[in-house]
Amino acid sequence: MARIRKRLGIGIVGAAILSLALTACGGGSSDSGGADSQGGAIDTSNASGEISYWLWDANQLPAYQQCADDFHAKNPNITVKITQAAWDDYWTKITNGFVGGTAPDVFTNHLSKYPEFVSQEQLVPLDDTLKKDGIDTSIYQPGLADLWVGQDGKRYGLPKDFDTVSVFYNKKLIADAGIKESDLQNMTWNPDDGGTYEKTIAHLTVDANGKRGDEAGFDKSKVKVYGLGLDGGSGSGNGQTQWSMYTGTLPWQFTDKNPWGTHYNYDDANFQKTMGWMHSLIEKGYMPSLEAVTGQGSDTIYAAGKYAMITNGSWMIGAMYGAKGIETGTAPTPIGPSGKRSSMYNGLADSIWVGSKNKPAAAKWVEYLASADCQDVVGSKAVVFPAVKTSTEKAEAAFKAKGIDVSSFTVQVKDGTTFLFPITDHASQIEGIMHPAMDAVFTGKAQPSSLTDANNQVNGLFG
Repeated sequence: MARIRKRLGIGIVGAAILSLALTACGGGSSDSGGADSQGGAIDTSNASGEISYWLWDANQLPAYQQCADDFHAKNPNITVKITQAAWDDYWTKITNGFVGGTAPDVFTNHLSKYPEFVSQEQLVPLDDTLKKDGIDTSIYQPGLADLWVGQDGKRYGLPKDFDTVSVFYNKKLIADAGIKESDLQNMTWNPDDGGTYEKTIAHLTVDANGKRGDEAGFDKSKVKVYGLGLDGGSGSGNGQTQWSMYTGTLPWQFTDKNPWGTHYNYDDANFQKTMGWMHSLIEKGYMPSLEAVTGQGSDTIYAAGKYAMITNGSWMIGAMYGAKGIETGTAPTPIGPSGKRSSMYNGLADSIWVGSKNKPAAAKWVEYLASADCQDVVGSKAVVFPAVKTSTEKAEAAFKAKGIDVSSFTVQVKDGTTFLFPITDHASQIEGIMHPAMDAVFTGKAQPSSLTDANNQVNGLFG
């Protein structure tokens, strides 16, 4: 789907301006008779009126429109107006809406964003309302509900879905290389020589003359097919679909603790060695340069037959399998030095804006979005994995009915080889530091050791 989760933040300057503006206007209003940023139960028993709901994923819009229609049928006094906007525009409109008083009543929230929104008092705590309405948070996949509890111990969202990362591959290109699909299921990786994973990537790379990356005479300046694609960029400070599945198999973690860590570890030798390995794939011609992929969708490049494999998130299943003329398969991420494979585990949630003029209807809608009634609908569309455990099973069945095996994504959850998206304060400032720093390493303008300085800048944000 179209939600590109790894591009984060609004920039240091933008964040500073937003923070000042929010301070000046005192956050959002709370004249709906419901809870404000300090909490308190919202009375949903007589909710009515129209509310606005925003999301960024166009692929999920039909499912949530059906949820809205079903919700209205059950609650004829409440109407939900849905607006969809692309990722970058979405967050600009959200943050500008906080300042201008035009933000939606309810919106799809991201783990990288909500800590700052909480500190700016833009979100409504849900604890008392959920308790009053008897909402059970144990129905979700393990750990997802906990991600949305802030440092203050209050809940600011109810889970809607989760995602993991896997390897998508072009079946024809795999076959042409004489590689069995079964061989892709247990590839191994290490940051020193790339393991069997790099050997596979090299063999799948083909130049304009038909020479493979592991053959004499291979011309890295005229690559026709890259063994491994690059999803949109360097991955900035989280590398969700670019490199986090590798670093997750090392004795390395993003922060001293997660969530709510206060010390990042981009200065670690294991991390920097991995970034050096990533750059080496570009240098060898096995993976495209950062400049070559900037501004292009990885699914578009894949659909053109230019990637034999690419690591990407489960939200891209529909797009990758929908590539015309391409028969696609998936394999789990490679097994690393830990002896296990790994994947970042990210989960979205729906939150209520503190400035909503109709918090009773907004709260009732959030509760419905997080229910099996809605998430069963989402799962049946075979686009993402819903957070409700029984709805996840329905999604797996829906994917299977389409002939898509999603076990390479779900195995990470079943085997417990996931790790959490790093949740800390200062996300936009960290993005402002790590994005150019990581880009410099990927383009060869800086050595991986330069990330130590970037790490010092990041940790300086925490005082």
